[in-house]
Amino acid sequence: MKIIDKKKIEIIVEEGKSKKRLDIYLTNSIEKATRSRIQKLIKSGLAVVNGKPAKANHLVTPGDKIELEIPITPRPESPEAEDIPLEIVYEDEFLLVVNKPAGMVVHPAYGNYTGTLVNALIHHTQSLSTLNTGERPGIVHRLDKETSGLLLVAKNNWTHSQLAKQFFHHTITREYWAVCWGKFERPKGEVIANIVRSKRDRKIFTTSETEGKFAHTIYEVLEEFEFASLVKLTLKTGRTHQIRVHLSSIKHPVFGDPTYGGRRIVYGGTSAKFKSRINNLLEIMPRQALHAKTLGFLHPDTEDFLFFESPLPRDMELLLEKLRGKG
Repeated sequence: MKIIDKKKIEIIVEEGKSKKRLDIYLTNSIEKATRSRIQKLIKSGLAVVNGKPAKANHLVTPGDKIELEIPITPRPESPEAEDIPLEIVYEDEFLLVVNKPAGMVVHPAYGNYTGTLVNALIHHTQSLSTLNTGERPGIVHRLDKETSGLLLVAKNNWTHSQLAKQFFHHTITREYWAVCWGKFERPKGEVIANIVRSKRDRKIFTTSETEGKFAHTIYEVLEEFEFASLVKLTLKTGRTHQIRVHLSSIKHPVFGDPTYGGRRIVYGGTSAKFKSRINNLLEIMPRQALHAKTLGFLHPDTEDFLFFESPLPRDMELLLEKLRGKG
């Protein structure tokens, strides 16, 4: 990738790459890009392939020259309200439970100052906790940009502090579902390994025997396929990228994960037919196949235990249908 100036990027598609939709290719190629943002740029006519304007579904091939203009917007002093649809599972005067879609960043940060969950929350309600820094009102915990599922939001500082205590003491019930590469030797197990920033790339994490923070993940295989498994995961700790790093460390990366080895063939054949099948599945799943499926906690005011469950998003359902041989 070559940066022409602050507003223009030029990419030559590398040899050996399979045909891929323009929006998916750019999302995977540009750091911190979201598919929705890329699609908006393409729709605005800011993407050109081999000198001609292209649509999001245009298939790029090796040797293609892609030029993308990215309008530069100044960083706002504080997050601004944006009319972005939210799927609110539960809401009262103390808190909200939101079903976050894949591709949405939780709070503004470098490269993503708009279009985040926080921007949508500020538009939805004027009541959000302020215990965190100005860019994270209401945010008690986070999900990775490309991880979908349930997320808890506090409307005032007292509620935030009470929920934060439950997270600290690991009394929050959370269950994730993931499609992983390979079949597990045991149907149930655990991964206990410290997590630390990679010395080769500070943006990603790895496991270590001597450094980093203690991390503990419990897994249970729900369904097995030819070269993959559907797995239920429970976090005993809450480290950044924990599930993705732990599963990658035991040679079962989350399918589709571009950062931790999930977009290359880990198990299965090497034939052209098999590679074509995998490429088709990766087209369906342009992100890591990871979903925060359940969330349970003690309501700080009523002291009732609230429990919520989110259905798998369409991309994961379609992936599972294909793995089952039904699609």
